[in-house]
Amino acid sequence: MDRYPRDMIGHGATPPDPKWPGGARIAVQIVVNYEEGGENCVLHGDAASEAFLSEIVGAAPWPGQRHWNMESIYEYGARAGFWRLHRLFTRMNIPVTVYGVATALARSPEQVAAMKDAGWEIASHGLKWIDYKDYSPEDERAHMHEAIRLHAEVVGERPRGWYTGRCSVNTVDLAAEEGGFAYVADSYADDLPYWHRHGERDQLIVPYTLDANDMRFATPQGFNAGAQFYEYLKDSFDALYDEGQHGQAKMLSIGLHCRLIGRPGRIQALKRFLDYARRHDGVWFARRIDIAEHWARVHPPGALTRPSEMDAEAFVAQFGGVFEHSPWIAEGAHGLELGAAHDTAVGLHNALARVFRSAPDDRRLQVLKAHPDLAGKLAAAKRLTKESTAEQASAGLDALTDEERARFTELNEAYTARFGFPFIIAVKDHDKPSILAAFERRIANDRDAEFTEACRQVERIALLRLKDMLP
Repeated sequence: MDRYPRDMIGHGATPPDPKWPGGARIAVQIVVNYEEGGENCVLHGDAASEAFLSEIVGAAPWPGQRHWNMESIYEYGARAGFWRLHRLFTRMNIPVTVYGVATALARSPEQVAAMKDAGWEIASHGLKWIDYKDYSPEDERAHMHEAIRLHAEVVGERPRGWYTGRCSVNTVDLAAEEGGFAYVADSYADDLPYWHRHGERDQLIVPYTLDANDMRFATPQGFNAGAQFYEYLKDSFDALYDEGQHGQAKMLSIGLHCRLIGRPGRIQALKRFLDYARRHDGVWFARRIDIAEHWARVHPPGALTRPSEMDAEAFVAQFGGVFEHSPWIAEGAHGLELGAAHDTAVGLHNALARVFRSAPDDRRLQVLKAHPDLAGKLAAAKRLTKESTAEQASAGLDALTDEERARFTELNEAYTARFGFPFIIAVKDHDKPSILAAFERRIANDRDAEFTEACRQVERIALLRLKDMLP
């Protein structure tokens, strides 16, 4: 099967109501990344020095050498920046999630004790703060297991959240396979949590952020002053808060680093934002584990039909009748590049309609001819498909007066004689009077126009049928 692994639909046009505690309009989630002592460094057995996310923008790794300036910048995060953030959040009584690199936590026992005393969640940020894009799945898995082991040894309990950051394409699935994480954060794909299916496991994803993130103080295109960070956080908050007032509550993730936002020239911007957010009603400040537990309770994974995961036989058996008596359309659709975007009624309809639209006119004509007359002989003999029976009944075509039945019979015969296929209309969109009015109007069309309209109606019928079958 030609399957597209990325999910381009997500929660769709109408995301679920997260039902945040207390009816909150927005969940605000603060992450403090604790990486100091876990970064690339020859002292840590790495091949070169760190080159990422520091005051030295554009730094290059030094192979085989210690980079004293880089090391001292990271040390600032542990020695000064962390405590500045700790004082701010504890004084304001704002809950925090820490993404803790296991080796960094092991080198900072006092900071770990302070995190625990404050009631902060300590999630795992991996074994080392390095890039895993070129790691084999086996080696990355081994690092993940060692990170969990060391984290439990240092913190006193295993992590329930996972975020690698510099991850590989395998990271999320490896975390799902591990089986012990309430959530994985290696995604930037949404403003709400969502479920990721891997094998037999539904893994909750609580997406993170790279935009509302102080890392942009250390990138070429980023924040140059605290005021820019404040304004960006404020605008993000305002947009999501407004959506929450209109039934579209979301989550605002904010990413922080001790060595970046922990500088005196930046910390005040963060404090101003926190003061601003706290002046609003309906704001839930939460740890990521709180959000994960809430989502799993309120929106557990559903046993949804996933057309993109069906084999051909099951797919055709399920959807072969969506276009009346034309299973070849479903067979063709199954061979397309399907993905999560086709697991909804609108998405699957698009795949089926592509096959129908690309077929030659003579084959599409056979689809039209496969449709029954409205209130015709097949209906009287109860020989319609269950879909057609329900559709005609929805418009009252199963309860006609003698006069109405005679008029339908007259129109059916005249229409078929003129065009060579039965009159087709999505009866769920109509009642008896509007069906008769369309019948009488369309019978005056030329054949090309009516063939086009009949095909359009066939597609509409298919969509309505799919909406009864899929989300």
